[in-house]
Amino acid sequence: MVPDHFTHFAAIDWSGAVGPVQRGIAVAICARDGGPPELIGRDGGWSRVAILEWLRDTMPDGTLVGLDLGLSLPFADQEAFFPGWNESPPDAKSLWALVDRLSTDDPHLAASTFVDHAEASRHFRRHGGREGDMFGGGRGRLRMSEVGQQQQGLNPYSNLNLVGAAQVGKSSLTGMRVVHRLDGKLPIWPFDPVPDRGSLIVEIYTSLAAIAAGRAKGRTKMKSIEELNVALSALGSAPVAGYGAIDDHSADALLTAAWLRTVAQRPEIWSPTGLTPEIARTEGWTFGIV
Repeated sequence: MVPDHFTHFAAIDWSGAVGPVQRGIAVAICARDGGPPELIGRDGGWSRVAILEWLRDTMPDGTLVGLDLGLSLPFADQEAFFPGWNESPPDAKSLWALVDRLSTDDPHLAASTFVDHAEASRHFRRHGGREGDMFGGGRGRLRMSEVGQQQQGLNPYSNLNLVGAAQVGKSSLTGMRVVHRLDGKLPIWPFDPVPDRGSLIVEIYTSLAAIAAGRAKGRTKMKSIEELNVALSALGSAPVAGYGAIDDHSADALLTAAWLRTVAQRPEIWSPTGLTPEIARTEGWTFGIV
């Protein structure tokens, strides 16, 4: 079934950075009826707390919104998030609750305390050459949707990797604190059923949108409005106004919002081959991986 009630499509480029404001966060939205995507600014910049409040209180009803982070950790390969730890959660929603509980004293919805927890840290690759004995080496353990990302020409790293420019682990853990606080208020795919009305959160990978718009693998970042508008045109979107430089966070959010508007009409996006009920309950899925 393809949901056809969404009136808006939004993309949020995320950040796991410390501090009260995360400069890497950008929010863009576009309407179903056409027109270019638009950035949603905020005086002083976006924070994770402000994003939580926007999602809960301000976002237009009927929005399909993508978060550029991993909404869970690897489970299927070893039938556990944290093998050998007796507190290893049985499903993703329990994982979100655990991350939030152990990080409750971390300000600005950070997750530093969870990362440094004696048992959890065994499974992460952290800064300073600290690789837990359960990390697994190499790129680290992958979720089934990340295996699918590889098959679609992407270059994913494990969400258990917290080091390097390509890592998304810190973003993922901080994002789990946010979605835990939204649980029961906004449905989150595929952990919750797709609603017949209202908004829905999905996990996105902005490079997937860029490749779909004709950007080459390894060159998915756009540094100018001219580059962005070429990519938007490839998706059938109207261009954004202006010219000159644009930061890659804003460009990613703008392009991915337009991409969501396009691919949300495709039945195979909602029923990917590898998405079993067990995977939906534990690991989740990246929207657009078929």
